[in-house]
Amino acid sequence: MQNSNRTNEYQQITMHVSLVVIACNILLSLLKTLAGWIAHSSALISDGINSIFDVISGIIVIIGAKASSKEADEEHPYGHERIESVASLILAILLFVTAVFIGHTVIEQLVSGAYRERVVPGLLTMIAAVVSIGIKEGMYWYTNIHAEKLHSLSMKAEALDCRADVISTLGTLAGIIAARCGIMAGDQIASLFVCFFILRTSYLVFREAIEQMVDKSCDKKTEESIKQCILSVEGVLGIDLLMVRVFGNRLYIDVEIVEDGEISLKSAHKVAEEVHNIVESSFPDVKHIMVHVNPA
Repeated sequence: MQNSNRTNEYQQITMHVSLVVIACNILLSLLKTLAGWIAHSSALISDGINSIFDVISGIIVIIGAKASSKEADEEHPYGHERIESVASLILAILLFVTAVFIGHTVIEQLVSGAYRERVVPGLLTMIAAVVSIGIKEGMYWYTNIHAEKLHSLSMKAEALDCRADVISTLGTLAGIIAARCGIMAGDQIASLFVCFFILRTSYLVFREAIEQMVDKSCDKKTEESIKQCILSVEGVLGIDLLMVRVFGNRLYIDVEIVEDGEISLKSAHKVAEEVHNIVESSFPDVKHIMVHVNPA
């Protein structure tokens, strides 16, 4: 029941956050692309294109959350949590494609010298960039708070993308200012700056998704808390082995506890069962704990 409640909460919050992020990115995509086109800024148009890909990313997060929240079945006895890691890999690939598309376009403009013929970016581009920075920073904090609460990799990827967008739009703003001051290549250099931060975010998301898929151990603080929780159970004399692995956005635990070798099997089982129950109730992210008993 607890795992089911946790799954439902995870799906509901992820859905709500992703829909808010998608709505904001649609608004920003329209704002930046139109402002860049009207007021002649290729950097702002690149930023707008990036926001279009962010909308697609949000849709992937929703699909991943729904799929990973499905209950275990005969073909998937350990559940579907790793689907979220797959969704994050797709996000990383999309970010990489976005960066390559923007980078290729800008390099072509620099090599051909087409940027010299461009009109100086208008004041509208600066206003659009400042508004975008404010909205994206708010989106970062909103998404990151929920990502930390749910330990959601795909939502954390969205938050990282929002922060990368803030930094890249700052670069866009600097490029627009440079172009308005007569440095016409400033707009294209800013676009390359945007490209770099999208690539960096792509790498960070890809690396974390791979780590989750290869059973990375959880952080030391969580592991120590689990250890102390187990040792607090009456009848547990020690711990011979404790392994905690990340599985999607959940945790799996294997533990070997030490008990008095003279007590009955029934009593030893009761202590092991208490360890199982107290850990799963104290740590909502734990999907399952396997308890093995060793005699002292």
